[in-house]
Amino acid sequence: MRLAMFAVGNQSPRLGALLHHQVFDLSAAAGVPSPAYFASSMAFLEGGDEALAHAARLLTTPASSTLQPVEGVRLCAPVPRPGKIIAVGLNYRDHSLEQGIEPPVAPLFFAKFSTSITGPFDPIVIPSGDPQVDYEVELAVVIGRLGKAISEGKAMDFVAGYTVLNDVSARRWQFADKQWVRGKSPDTFCPTGPWLTTRDEVSDPHELRVTTRVNGITLQDSNTRRLIFRIPQLIAYISASITLEPGDIIATGTPEGVGVFRQPPVFLKHGDIVETEIQDLGVLRNPVQDPAA
Repeated sequence: MRLAMFAVGNQSPRLGALLHHQVFDLSAAAGVPSPAYFASSMAFLEGGDEALAHAARLLTTPASSTLQPVEGVRLCAPVPRPGKIIAVGLNYRDHSLEQGIEPPVAPLFFAKFSTSITGPFDPIVIPSGDPQVDYEVELAVVIGRLGKAISEGKAMDFVAGYTVLNDVSARRWQFADKQWVRGKSPDTFCPTGPWLTTRDEVSDPHELRVTTRVNGITLQDSNTRRLIFRIPQLIAYISASITLEPGDIIATGTPEGVGVFRQPPVFLKHGDIVETEIQDLGVLRNPVQDPAA
């Protein structure tokens, strides 16, 4: 199932599912009163297996009145305000080596604030002060169950699904601060989407091509098979000290080809179009804007 938050015109976002290039309105299909777990993607994830089973039943007999062409709606971030965004640094060997750094022996993770989330086609806004804005395509894992001290063997049971994430980074701030939160967390610096693909739809999340294009030019092209620490290892490592909750996002790291380490460096500028894509999960297409635009 591909779950999406979508809006029509000036209406508030609603929860839907993608069905043959159309968006199926789950709340409308459920009737009145609609179950609370169809109110939003966060409520859906908290609804667990019951919500997923109900949605699957509704999708077997979709009424035309509950369908909207994808082209006629605005797709929003599939999880608009996760409780936590836990990002993993240096999780591709080639990305470590392009910096002249030995790959880590244990996962290196940091936080992005949830206010950095933006939609799959919304602008990336460059903050004032020439912060040297960069792109990073990443496979994002969305947590579906509450868990602490999760074993690697059971880790995948806690995964709701996957989405595309662009870990946009202000390199000048990131390197000046000697830690990463300010440089990683400006508003609009975490495009996600275009939908949440449930775990059962992805046969192997460690065999997905990941790419970034800026103005049509491919700058990153790799595969999740090259992850140093795979999803079960990350979930076990993080949950040893931090409780994971439904809707939490783990960004699994980016491969080589980021702008700051190119010769000469490539930083995003007003008017650029950034496309981050993951095989079977979709494409984000974000224009870049100056704050005054």
